[in-house]
Parts: sequence; structure tokens; C-alpha cells
Amino acid sequence: MSALANLLLAHYDQNARDLPWRVGPKSPPSKKINPYHIWLSEIMLQQTTVGAVIPYFEKFTSRWPDFKALAAADDADIMAAWAGLGYYARARNLVKCARIVSNDYDGLLPQNEDGLRTLPGIGDYTAAAIASIAFGKRALVMDANIERVVARLFAIAAPLPKGKKEIKAALDDIVPQERAGDFAQAMMDLGASLCSVKNPKCDQCPIHALCSAGQSAKAASFPVKAPKKTKPMRNGMAWWIEYDDKVLLIKRDEKSMLGGMVALPDDGWNARNDGDRTLKIAIKETQIEQIVQHEALVQHSFTHFSLKLKLTSIELVQDDALYEQMSEKAIWWPIKDIDQAGLPTLFAKAVKIKKDENEKGIL
Repeated sequence: MSALANLLLAHYDQNARDLPWRVGPKSPPSKKINPYHIWLSEIMLQQTTVGAVIPYFEKFTSRWPDFKALAAADDADIMAAWAGLGYYARARNLVKCARIVSNDYDGLLPQNEDGLRTLPGIGDYTAAAIASIAFGKRALVMDANIERVVARLFAIAAPLPKGKKEIKAALDDIVPQERAGDFAQAMMDLGASLCSVKNPKCDQCPIHALCSAGQSAKAASFPVKAPKKTKPMRNGMAWWIEYDDKVLLIKRDEKSMLGGMVALPDDGWNARNDGDRTLKIAIKETQIEQIVQHEALVQHSFTHFSLKLKLTSIELVQDDALYEQMSEKAIWWPIKDIDQAGLPTLFAKAVKIKKDENEKGIL
């Protein structure tokens, strides 16, 4: 094993983070590596911080302790449990993957990268991470933290994303055959702590003597990033439609943004276009008791665009026939239990605007 690997693993053995899915050097002997836990955590950690993931991971593993339990769950329950974690395609792929593993692999993950990559939601990085951490295979695990550590170690000047190829080649030179999973996690921990994006603590780093950028006091300059593109701004509308202490919710189309999630009705905004300002549910003026245009805007940022959403509240007249008609295409959810509806963060923000204005007596 190289001097770099030895130094890094020695530091990891003393300083590894205690994470609920991890079997680390200080874990009790009774705690064994659980591939289901590794898979679930890696899916959740895609573009999401460890701090945000931990409560979701604990909720999911308590409710659905293995692939077969998750595979048997109702899609709507899983999407509701995922609400707030973002990037909802991950949740849809989570269900698909669990069912394939349960039905075709008897609840056991493939143990190599090629087999893992055939499963929904598992790309090159996730396959490498699972193969390495869950099964001890030598693999090139490269998340943002590892990417940063390697770029600094070798002072790789090629700007991202083009520089990723050079960074991966450099990583291939240092990954050991033994303790490959621990090495990957040690690199992750180093990038999440001492080798952070801003103000890296080079004087405390176990591999500082071997780091090109650290030795030249230029660690914070790496990795080199290309200028950020400005996100386009989209505009849309959403409606709070109320009847008899219930609010009307819809299940979004599986192929749309936030597909499969329960949400407030909106006007069809998407990543490429503004909404058309039209409510897709037929309501006549005679069926409306009160209508209010909210002043506050819902503002939300997606990966490729930002969104400003105007909220309109509609209170319907007491008309059981209308209620029954609308119930065919919608869900009437008790307003007092709205926090348990599993709304995506965007629509949870809209609900907060409604609540805040109610409390201030604006409505």
C-alpha cells in the first residue's frame, strides 16, 4: 500500500465520521455492512448533504428495513416520505430498483459495478461507491469531495467539468487494492472536513506533505471551475382551492417536474417555459365564495432554472355536487393535516405563505 493510502487510512481510523449507514473502524463488532443501507444512503446523498439525508435515511430504514419491504410499499407512501429531499426522480428510481432487486435478485444487490449499473438510478459514481463500500471492490469512487481532494493533491489545472477525466486518471493511481471501501470513505471525510471548499485546513491534513496545491499554499484555488451559467427564471401560478376545511391536491404526471408527487394545482410551468396562467380544473364563477391573490411570491431554485410562483386562494361555495365532481380527479386533504401530505418543498413554501397570511389576518 502506498504512503499516501497508509497516512490517509491511519487518519480515518482515528477520525472517521459516525454515520448511520457506515460500518467504520470504531463501530461495534456486531454492526455488519448492510448493502441495502449503503445503496439507500448513496441514492439519497446524490446532490444532497449528509446532514439533510440522515433523518430521511433513518425514517426509511425504520419503515422499510430491506429491499423486499421497500419493493412492497405503495408508491405514494414512498414519494410522501421522500418529500423535501428534492430531486424526485431519485425516489421514482428507488422504487423501481427495489422491485427489480427484490424480484430478479432475491433481494440481494449485484456485487460488481457492471451489474449495479444495470439498475435504475445507479450511474457510474453510485455503482463504484456501492461496489467499494458494500463489497470491498477496488473502484474509482469520485464524488465532489474526492474530486476536490484529488485536484488539490495533483494541482490539476484543467477546469471542470473537462478536468474530471484527468482527476479520475489521477485517482486511479492512488486507490489501493486493500481497504478500498475505507479509502473511499476516508477521502470523502477528508473533503468534507479539512479539505473543504473554502479555508482548507492544510496544516492539519494527514497528507499535506504529499499535496502539490497544499505545499504551494494554493489549495483553495483547486479544483478550477468554469464560470457558472446564469439560471433562467420561469414564472408560474399555483392555486389553493378550499372546501369544507379541506384543500384540493393533485397527483402530478409521472413525466413532469416533481412527477408522481402530490401537489397544489398549477399552470403547467416547466424548465423551458413559463406557465400559461390557466387553472386546469374547471370552476365557474358561481361556484366561488371568495378568491384572493396573494402578494408574496414563492421562490424556488431547481438544478437548471429558478421559479417564481404566484399563489391564488379560492374558497368554494357549499355545493356537494361540485365537491363530488372535483373528487374524481383530485384529493381533498384536511387542511389541519396539510403538513402530513408529503408536498414537495416548492408547494410547502406556498402553504407557508397561506398559513402566514391567515395568521396575520390578511385573509
